[in-house]
Amino acid sequence: MTTCLPIKKEKSYEQKIAWVYLLNLGFYFIPLYFMDEQWLKIFFAIALLIPFVVGYFWAYSSTKEHAFKPILLMLTIAIASGFLTSGAMSLFSFCCFFIGFFYSLRTAILSYIGISLLLLAINIIVGYSGYFFTFYGMGICLGVGVFGIVEQNRQRIKRQQKQSKDEISHLATALERERIARDLHDVMGHHLASIALKTELADKLISAGKTDMAQQQINQVSQITRDCLSQIRQTVTNYKHQGLSQTLNTLSQTLRDKSIEVNIEGQWPTLNNLTESQLCLMLTELVNNTVKHSKADQCTIAFQSTPQSMVVSYIENSAVDTLIKGNGLNGITERAALLDAQVQYQLGPHFTVTITLPVTETQ
Repeated sequence: MTTCLPIKKEKSYEQKIAWVYLLNLGFYFIPLYFMDEQWLKIFFAIALLIPFVVGYFWAYSSTKEHAFKPILLMLTIAIASGFLTSGAMSLFSFCCFFIGFFYSLRTAILSYIGISLLLLAINIIVGYSGYFFTFYGMGICLGVGVFGIVEQNRQRIKRQQKQSKDEISHLATALERERIARDLHDVMGHHLASIALKTELADKLISAGKTDMAQQQINQVSQITRDCLSQIRQTVTNYKHQGLSQTLNTLSQTLRDKSIEVNIEGQWPTLNNLTESQLCLMLTELVNNTVKHSKADQCTIAFQSTPQSMVVSYIENSAVDTLIKGNGLNGITERAALLDAQVQYQLGPHFTVTITLPVTETQ
């Protein structure tokens, strides 16, 4: 397997600080300090933190459809810990956060009631004095659970704002298409009308035997055609830099229609017509591959530029066991060869396709 160039996928702020919230586990260790010579209990209480932390990060990177699995794992560990140490109430609070974050208010309330009853049952069975385990646990779970609900609403507002931004982008694209159509009509309409009139006139002059005058009309048609072609080329040249941008908008919408989150990172330099068109086709093929075969729910297209080259990384947040090159991937290799570019694949932990393109003067 060829290792691709190191392109870091930008993590969200929440993902970067996920470990910080684990500092709340400090409350879990306080009761352990006062458990004199109960080494076996202390050992098992600390050992249970290992699968709990695994479940925590699993929940942090999970989707709503699959979040119940890490939450159940964390809840099971919290219950088991409750029979070993009163600090287990902090573990229950993590469960409440993720329930509040992923699920509806009704589900969060019912889950809170259920967890409160669990705290009470453990309190009675273990015999914690004064029901402090139940009431303190309920208070902590309520506060952290509300924080989870607030965070869910914040994320929902953030998604709505992003959707509005995308809709504005699509509207701008539609307006740009109308402008292009109008410009082409303005460029070609007058010239085509002149060509039609002059060819008709030349035909009549030939029929009347006035070949010299007909030749003049034909020469004028030739000049009009050259002028029209020149103006069309100039118009297309002015539009060519929008090709990659428009393609990325279209491909992003295709992925979002399949419930795949899309991130576009970095900027790309001005590309010549051939490079831009072939890159658009390669990205289109990769997106089609994702839609048809991938289990990913997030995709990142990252651009990095230097004066001599541009690196395009296409990253799916799922691994690939075996890479089978069909027509699509073979086509990408052929297009890359046309541009003297390199294509590299990385199968895990995220499937990554890296395209390194030489940057030349814009033509």
